[in-house]
Amino acid sequence: MRSFDVPVFYKSPIITRVKEARRVMDPRKRDLDPSVLDFGPVRFKLARHFGFCYGVENAIEIAYRALEENPGRRVFLLSEMIHNPHVNDDLQRRGIRFLRTTEGEQLIPFDELTPDDIVIIPAFGASLEVQADLALRGVETARYDTTCPFVEKVWKKSSQIGGKSYTIVVHGKRFHEETRATFSHAKEAAPVVVVRDLDESEALARVIRGEADAAFFFERFADRFSAGFDPDRDLRRIGVVNQTTMLATETQAIADLLRQAMIDRYGAAEIQDHFADTSDTLCYATNENQSATLALIESGGDVAVVVGGYNSSNTSHLVELCEAAMPTFFVKDADEILSPTRIRHFDIHAKTERETTDWLPAKRPLDVVLTAGASCPDALLDEVVRKLLAWFPDACPLEEALAPFEAAAV
Repeated sequence: MRSFDVPVFYKSPIITRVKEARRVMDPRKRDLDPSVLDFGPVRFKLARHFGFCYGVENAIEIAYRALEENPGRRVFLLSEMIHNPHVNDDLQRRGIRFLRTTEGEQLIPFDELTPDDIVIIPAFGASLEVQADLALRGVETARYDTTCPFVEKVWKKSSQIGGKSYTIVVHGKRFHEETRATFSHAKEAAPVVVVRDLDESEALARVIRGEADAAFFFERFADRFSAGFDPDRDLRRIGVVNQTTMLATETQAIADLLRQAMIDRYGAAEIQDHFADTSDTLCYATNENQSATLALIESGGDVAVVVGGYNSSNTSHLVELCEAAMPTFFVKDADEILSPTRIRHFDIHAKTERETTDWLPAKRPLDVVLTAGASCPDALLDEVVRKLLAWFPDACPLEEALAPFEAAAV
């Protein structure tokens, strides 16, 4: 896999070294056991896979190249490059301006753009409607389009199965940037409906099996289906694709549920005519990170710290996995870790920041589970490790904890 020119300040002297050692030791990525940094009184268990993925590194490389190649020109991002405030803040400090919020709210009218302006498409992609709006104003977007290749793969699969008269069922958050873009592209080839989770998928399965009527569908899935959708006609043949940051296991469970609904309605012998195989659209990085997090949890821990942007979908799913097994705290950076007794963190259920006291267990040695979302720089995890280490004065030196990785990688 190709390497990308990512700014050095996103890398780190601790985490990047551990990752590189694991890459050398396990080039085929078959070992999901966590990496353990043992400092004596505290041990950090790092997920085998986390942090910047292929699509994120590709997007970051293109964004910084756009700035370098266009001195003196106005450079805009359609919306946040990725869902990490540190990356987005750095790009803004360098002069990039955002045209829209992640929710689609306009910050700068497209009418203010000129053909001489540079507009970068973020990793989540863009809807066909937005692309058309920009084209009408003479703005060229292909040169700095950072759309993740795995998002584009979902679009291509949607087009392929749509061309065979399959309706597209998207597992995603309807108004997430990526799902908005996927919905826009998919509806050009086929009818589309979005399901958020297994509960919504079961509701859709009821319609497929004939247990619920069209009125039920239109009420339950309001704002989540394409124009002209006819559940009696359009739910006879379906294929499931996903927002690439959703839980891969949940996407598979949804596909299995809907496939079974088709068998219930039409019989197992006819399933090929009613359900398309789309398993090859699952993002490898999302799958790896989630599998590595499950292995990390299985190894045991006393407390988990997950680092990433609070609007990051893939990071929130890692939090879900961890909090089912141990006390888990979702922080955007080390500054949220206030002291051994106080931490400010994001509650993914209440969608708000909160402060918790007595969060760090007194157990010694203490096992801290540590992972991060696909849009989180390694440098931010370094800062978390250093912040926590400062509270363990009898911890061994950093180089001593890193020595096993250095030796194994030789």
